Amino acid sequence: MAVSILLSSLGLSLLAVLLYHCVRILIDPFRHRPLNNHIENMPSKVTTSTSNGLGAQPRESKVDVLVIGAGPAGLMCANGLARAGVNVKIVDKKASKVDCGHADGIQPRSIEVLQSYGLAERLIKEGNQMHMTAFYNPSPNGGIERSGRAPDVTAPTARHPFEITLHQGAIENIFKDSMSQYGVEVQRPWQPEALTISCDEKELLDPQAYPVTVILRRLKTESSLELDDVEIVRAKYVVGADGAHSWVRKSLGFTMDGEQTDFVWGVVDSVPDTNFPDIRNRTAIHSNNGSCMIIPREGDVVRLYVQLSEVEVGSAGRIDKSKWNPERVMEVARKSMAPYTISFPNPILWWTIYMIGQRVASQFSAHERVFIAGDACHTHSPKAGQGMNASMNDTHNLVWKLVHVLRGWAKHSLLKTYEQERRKYAQDLIAFDKKFSALFSGKPKSVDNEDGVTHDEFLKVFQTFGQFTSGIGIHYQESDIVDPTGQCYAPYLRIGQRCIPQIILRAADCRPYEIQDLLVSDTRFKLLIFCGDLTQDFQLERIQAFADALDQDKGFLKRCIPAGVKEEDVFDFITIASTKKEEVEYTVLPQRLRSHWTKVYVDDVSVAGGLGGKAYETYGISPNGAVIVIRPDGYVGMMTGLNKWQVIENYFSAFFEASRA
Repeated sequence: MAVSILLSSLGLSLLAVLLYHCVRILIDPFRHRPLNNHIENMPSKVTTSTSNGLGAQPRESKVDVLVIGAGPAGLMCANGLARAGVNVKIVDKKASKVDCGHADGIQPRSIEVLQSYGLAERLIKEGNQMHMTAFYNPSPNGGIERSGRAPDVTAPTARHPFEITLHQGAIENIFKDSMSQYGVEVQRPWQPEALTISCDEKELLDPQAYPVTVILRRLKTESSLELDDVEIVRAKYVVGADGAHSWVRKSLGFTMDGEQTDFVWGVVDSVPDTNFPDIRNRTAIHSNNGSCMIIPREGDVVRLYVQLSEVEVGSAGRIDKSKWNPERVMEVARKSMAPYTISFPNPILWWTIYMIGQRVASQFSAHERVFIAGDACHTHSPKAGQGMNASMNDTHNLVWKLVHVLRGWAKHSLLKTYEQERRKYAQDLIAFDKKFSALFSGKPKSVDNEDGVTHDEFLKVFQTFGQFTSGIGIHYQESDIVDPTGQCYAPYLRIGQRCIPQIILRAADCRPYEIQDLLVSDTRFKLLIFCGDLTQDFQLERIQAFADALDQDKGFLKRCIPAGVKEEDVFDFITIASTKKEEVEYTVLPQRLRSHWTKVYVDDVSVAGGLGGKAYETYGISPNGAVIVIRPDGYVGMMTGLNKWQVIENYFSAFFEASRA
């Protein structure tokens, strides 16, 4: 029955191909299964164009990873995979790229992540920096008045203590220009029509198999009059980064669990004319007319978030946007910002209205072969500036894991940690967003509203959650790739969090380096060897013993590095001594720990003064030294002492494939 329905709903151009797949299903129903909504979502007719105008069998292709959706999450994924040499294809159903509006805030941790890909310099150059936040509340004389100002970023270890605002299209261009260097372009407008996942466990666990089949259809556009093309893509993995209304998520049968709030907001991007004194600071306004948030953007552009009260919401929980326009939103803003004046003589660059929904997907992956990321798996209020940041960091977390499994270096089970880590983060994000959006959307406290929001209450939440909103405080829990048992070796550098920035000096020439700049996103594990003082003979003995252990036949290097693969392609050893720059002789280190002169550093103050010399102290590392394993995504995986090399072996054996050398 399912076969006949499927075939009757499609054009003859796909008949042969789909009949082949359906026969396979009938012969071996446990090998491949079409997901239920695929039949429902099939188009009534799909055809392909040929030179003679007749339907033809769709072309087929194979890729390592198919990324569906070219927003920030999808582009982060495709760029990272392309850099690693993965055969990746990225498609989007939109005919053109985003030119304005949408997401626009980049948090400090996301800047660090982009820096690890070599993309932050352009972002910082093109974007606007937000260093301060102003707070306005009702004035006893009517209208609003400023209650105070505070730093926009309160996380003490933020390398970049500011947010960057830049419209989403410009941010996406940074990724697309990077991808193009590796021959990867977004293919538009292509829409997925069907998806099949193998049910063969052996095939699902084989990193070289292609257990996922996706049928893509190229949509017609006004400039393209030819018939639609169809392509059948066989993929090892699929990443659905196709937004809040994700086709991939719905096709997998995953639900979005959570709730829709009653809060309705309007958003307008424009260049205003105003006497408001904090128009170039991030500003939170609580007024008796409703709340507003001001986000200064690139150039003279300003984004206004405006709370709306007179909005009709349908029975399905949807807003009738036809009854609204940007002028109505701006009129509400004028009333909320009195006695200050604001007008909008310049063109409206972008606008929308939305209801705050706070939901998390029931699952983030199917068989660790099809994943969802970004808005496809979590939705929340945009005013805390988390949406695009959470989305990009989803796929930043996933990329290196896919690469290691595709290369045959890591066990397939490594991919389970994507959902373990990012779904827990998404749940924490929703819990925060519920509190933050309720406070921001709530009425201010007054004589007539004793239960309203006070300035002190809002400021406390703003500052308390600064670690979380900045992304600096993201903490991954214990798993195969997070082993917290050695925390005592660097008690102030928390296992499961990102590596705290510190300035160190290259031993050979005393050039200062930010340690994070050594932790590039190149899919390698970084082993930071804090070797102590190289002028101490007993410490040199400990270092030599550690170096000898690395080359033991049963050591993790021999066990984890596949035949024909260079050690430096998998692991990067960086040695950091506590010796003074005037006294260091880095050549006394065993050759194993100084593979190149650029791999040895000292924790000392720079020649010009004022920079460096605090890494051991900041991390809490004793003179005996320590070994800290940094995951390819920049997070601390484990740590131990120089004489505990077996612990390192145990850590990597949990998820690395045994070498076949």
